[in-house]
Amino acid sequence: MEFDDKRDVAEEMDNIKAVYNVEKVPCDSQLRDILDDVDPKDLRPCFTKLFARLQRGKVLEPMTYFDDYYLLNLDGIEVYNSENVFSETCLRRKRRNNAVEYYQQFIGAVIVHPERKEVIPLCPEMIIKQDGNDKNDCEHNAAKRFLKKFRNEHPHLKTIIVEDALAANAPHIKELKKHNCRYIIGVKPKGNKFIFSQIERAMDENSNKVIEFEIKETVTLNPQGKKRKKPKTVTHKFRFMNDISLNESNQDVKVNFLEYWEIDEQKKKTKHFSWISDIKITKDNAYKMMRSGRARWKIENETFNTLTNQGYNLKHNYGLGKKNLSTNFISLMILAFLVDQIQQLCSPLFQAALKKTYLFSSCIIVSLAGFLIL
Repeated sequence: MEFDDKRDVAEEMDNIKAVYNVEKVPCDSQLRDILDDVDPKDLRPCFTKLFARLQRGKVLEPMTYFDDYYLLNLDGIEVYNSENVFSETCLRRKRRNNAVEYYQQFIGAVIVHPERKEVIPLCPEMIIKQDGNDKNDCEHNAAKRFLKKFRNEHPHLKTIIVEDALAANAPHIKELKKHNCRYIIGVKPKGNKFIFSQIERAMDENSNKVIEFEIKETVTLNPQGKKRKKPKTVTHKFRFMNDISLNESNQDVKVNFLEYWEIDEQKKKTKHFSWISDIKITKDNAYKMMRSGRARWKIENETFNTLTNQGYNLKHNYGLGKKNLSTNFISLMILAFLVDQIQQLCSPLFQAALKKTYLFSSCIIVSLAGFLIL
């Protein structure tokens, strides 16, 4: 409806015609019909061509963090659910009241850096009906497809996959190794008891394999980068052990374990995190590994939350269609987000405008991005 309203605004249409060489702008319903028939794989080159330009222009180099690796966050997100409106592409699940709910999910992937706000999204992978009936199976099978396509498109990219505890299973870790991806995966005491029991046993035996140390830091800046009125003291406490078994059923799958506590001395508050990795942990790299693991939240905050709440309206139902409409809407939305992130990362014009205001119309952003890329 909003798009159709703008078709009557001469200035809006003049911009589209001038920038994209479109003589006649179709109506909203016609655009949906056209987009529904588009094969989603035909949109993938849009992502890879933009990525290749970033590589050639050396724009991506500042995004490396851990030993010149890129941190690639993977996570699944549900974007639609309804008991009444659905299409053949929707997944299905039964509620406790036996009502059938239809929903859609996809695997998102973004390159992140712990010290940068910008993220570089890659082409998403939809979770489909054949992927399984529970969350673990669905995300694992979709991730397998993503990793295969990712390595075909970026065969030599040095990558550390960063994921939550759902990925801490042997089949997925073997899949990561198959595609030459390093990993840092969150684990939890309740969900990964076997890992923590090995650490406790080694501690009881006074094993020298368990290494503990602390770093005290005086923090003078707040999370927004502004100077604090009063500096605060933070203690970073680390404990790690290399070469332990993933779980009781897969004791041949060896991982390295890092546990971390952030202690705020003033507020007397403690945050606790833990990860497994195939990277050998040392006192020299433990801090950077911690920062890499904690950067997983950037796929939630800087990506999914931005897409949902900052004007992209990720979870709005723009139409399910009969074939590929909803899938293509998601891909195009993330593609627009990628263009915006590129401008934020390397365009002086965009950066100058961003300092003046945080509110842009989507039409202005897409027009500006299209002009700069062309």
